[in-house]
Amino acid sequence: MTAGMADRTDSMTTEHTDLRHDPRPRTRAHALPPVLRAPLEGRTWRELGWIVLSLPLSIVFFVFAVTMTSVSAGLLVTFVGIPLLAGTFAALRGLGAVERMRARALLDADVAAPEPVSTGKGGFGGWLAGTLKSGVSWRHLLYSVLHFPWAVFGFSLVVPLWTTGWTLLLYPLWQWVFPAYSNVDGIQVYGDSTRGYYLDSPLEIAATSVVGLLLTLATPWVIRGLTSVDRLMVVGLLGPSRLASRVVELESDRGVVVDTAAADLRRIERDLHDGAQARLVALAMDLGLAKEKLTEDPQAAARMVDEAHGEVKVALQELRDLARGIHPAVLTDRGLDAALSAVASRCAVPVRVEVDLDRRPAAAIEGIAYFTVSELLQNVSKHARATRASVEVWRVQDRLMLQVVDDGRGGADVTGGSGLAGLAERLGAVDGVLAVESPVGGPTTVTAELPWRS
Repeated sequence: MTAGMADRTDSMTTEHTDLRHDPRPRTRAHALPPVLRAPLEGRTWRELGWIVLSLPLSIVFFVFAVTMTSVSAGLLVTFVGIPLLAGTFAALRGLGAVERMRARALLDADVAAPEPVSTGKGGFGGWLAGTLKSGVSWRHLLYSVLHFPWAVFGFSLVVPLWTTGWTLLLYPLWQWVFPAYSNVDGIQVYGDSTRGYYLDSPLEIAATSVVGLLLTLATPWVIRGLTSVDRLMVVGLLGPSRLASRVVELESDRGVVVDTAAADLRRIERDLHDGAQARLVALAMDLGLAKEKLTEDPQAAARMVDEAHGEVKVALQELRDLARGIHPAVLTDRGLDAALSAVASRCAVPVRVEVDLDRRPAAAIEGIAYFTVSELLQNVSKHARATRASVEVWRVQDRLMLQVVDDGRGGADVTGGSGLAGLAERLGAVDGVLAVESPVGGPTTVTAELPWRS
């Protein structure tokens, strides 16, 4: 793989990370650096609110969880303990919903609700068994227990830092309170029965304000460090499990695959019905007429047979094109290099093809790569108004990379129900990714990433 391909791969990976995990719009540049504006940002005050509210709420969650679980465990020798424990888990799910809403409002963490309780055959017994066996229930209990000491630690650290920092920073504004109402000159640093040391000179007041400024500037970053742990706890313990998320993703991908397969079958049926089948029906009728005229007008029959022979050639070509659209023989026999070269030769503009693969990927992935490039080159021929294009294929570890570039008018968009959107869904069904960079005026660069799966 060339250095240029490696650079494109690194930049594509970065772009994919941005597209998948940071969909929020980019904010404008600020005049102040982050360190100076952090104490006044809304994010800091929201996260501070999270930490302050976490202490009383975690006390409620902890006391409820520990008390009810202990009582339920003690009553397990009777029938009462089992439904009481299930009811405790159900209540903890409700408390978890409160925490997710709080995290969404204060931590900007949009955590989805976990999977519902599986009731099996239904009824109270099914709900009881499903609640007790559900990993979500036990994760909510674990959150209620673990979050309490963390909330105490965060509150005890942040609140003194925050109040002390602002108090010392604003000391020049309220230092007059001491001589006016306390008969002392300022904040007492040291004192005994004989003497005391107070922060009352202009230099000491300024130094106190500087110390307060440093604390005020440092505290937001302490808050962010603490709330990052809170985010992990909320996502990991109160959100859906990775297995459940993967199941939902696979179900969605399966739906895309089924819809795509159904659409392909409809396309094949339509092509057969409107193309080769209609032509063969007409051919059979022509041959029937030629047979009738064979004795009456041999020359006319010969002309009709000659025309039918031409129709047979056209029908055969249509069937070959249809078979190539299903799965080209050249791809099976000779691989992506030859197959993509054949596709490029049918494009309306000159196409340079470069395939750098040491061996062939899985047949399914190879087919998806072929049809991806085919569709992209069809877009180049029909819509791009380009004068040239290029196709490059290479491998990076366990990923197959495709890139199609044209010098057309640009403006391609992967949203809005376009063909590129459907192509992105097909790639996503096999854990692939499609990235489109197409500014108005061009050029257009479409990069696809597929799993290797050899």
